[in-house]
Amino acid sequence: MALWGARFSGGPAEAVFALSRSVHFDWRLAPYDIRSSLAHLSVLETSALVNKKDADAIRNALKALSTEVENGVFNPEPQDEDVHSALERGLTQKLGAVGGALRAGRSRNDQVTTDLRLFAIDHMLEIAAQLIQLNNAILNKASEYINDSAPGFTHIQHAQPVSFGHEIAKHAQAFARDLDRINDWFKRASVSSLGAGALAGSSLPLDPTFTAKNLGFDSVFANSIDAVSDRDYVAEALFIFATIGLHLSRIGEEWSLWASTEFAWAQVADEYSTGSSIMPQKKNPDMAELARGKSGRLIGNLVSVMTMLKALPFAYNRDLQEDKEPLFDSIDTLLLVLPAVTGMIATTNFDREKMALAAPTGFSLATEIADYLVRKNVPFAAAHEAAGTCVALCEKSGRELDQLSDDEFIKIHPSLDGGVRAVLNVSGALSSRTTAGGTAPVLVAAQIKDALALTATHSKKISDKQRAFSEMMSA
Repeated sequence: MALWGARFSGGPAEAVFALSRSVHFDWRLAPYDIRSSLAHLSVLETSALVNKKDADAIRNALKALSTEVENGVFNPEPQDEDVHSALERGLTQKLGAVGGALRAGRSRNDQVTTDLRLFAIDHMLEIAAQLIQLNNAILNKASEYINDSAPGFTHIQHAQPVSFGHEIAKHAQAFARDLDRINDWFKRASVSSLGAGALAGSSLPLDPTFTAKNLGFDSVFANSIDAVSDRDYVAEALFIFATIGLHLSRIGEEWSLWASTEFAWAQVADEYSTGSSIMPQKKNPDMAELARGKSGRLIGNLVSVMTMLKALPFAYNRDLQEDKEPLFDSIDTLLLVLPAVTGMIATTNFDREKMALAAPTGFSLATEIADYLVRKNVPFAAAHEAAGTCVALCEKSGRELDQLSDDEFIKIHPSLDGGVRAVLNVSGALSSRTTAGGTAPVLVAAQIKDALALTATHSKKISDKQRAFSEMMSA
């Protein structure tokens, strides 16, 4: 059903309608459109713009339509331009002309952004809940390996030994920041646009504050022009999704390396691996690779919307129709990837012995020599030079640092006595890293405990918001 056209001598050309039509993707907004319509109807009734008899009929029809949409009984038809026109068609089919009363004081401009905000909030909550499950999986896995050593890396080169639990747990910090960003996003996204009309508000006695409260929004628009043209909440959501994608990609890269024959640290569970159609021996960490690959898609969706928004003048422009598909795609992508990565992490086992044997290789204990000298009041520059000389000597003679003789140590630096051997072991190196956030196992255990508590706090916030949103939608 067309929502416009009386001033036109004919309908749009077929190509124009095909380009303008959005119902094939914005139909996902139908439940939110019906809910916002119920809120708008309440205001129309309270303001005596729709009488009680007609309001009751419209309300009952909207609720019936909601059930039909949910059950797949009512669907868009080829002549429907968008979700709004499809639902008005359904309403007028049930009620006749009285169904059109609901359009008073409302434009598709304020209607669609209200619907999209509700959709975005609902699905952001779902993504946050998945992130919480992922973080719990990461932290639980990290807790299994607190006392296991492994090489720590910079530049993908052995750097210093670390607790492998510390290595895994670092990812939980990144996702905790994502959850913080999501909570901040709610403050700016939870703003009702309903009542802004096409751009200038309405001369009818509407109450935007009432509809905002009815729909569970925290506040109402301050400027009606901004209300219909603002898509910052979409761009910001896409930035959050792209950042989550980056963090997932880093996990994907590490798991792919750790599962390689060269590392052979990670044994990814069969149910989170795939095989080859030609090489029967292959076991591929495809979930890790897909997590890495999908990040490009999430970044692309952000860039697409930012580019579309960058030069829009004044209030609503039809360009804004391009806000939905990237948002929908990013949400769908994350809701596919997050459970797979969570399962992969939870079911991966690591070879403790291999990691421990690798921990001291590559002269990763050289910093212990420098620190030993610093504790003897040797300036760090000189201590660094001495440790580097020890490494050079070992490289030439094919030895490890603890295999140098006392005489060789003393020759390199007079303060470098045989006592240095006490720090040239992985266990000592780990336990000595006791500064805040360090890799000493006792600290790592405390860090994981704190991170689990923070995740539980996020979980409570998100579950409370989900419950409130569900109650609002079913009101």
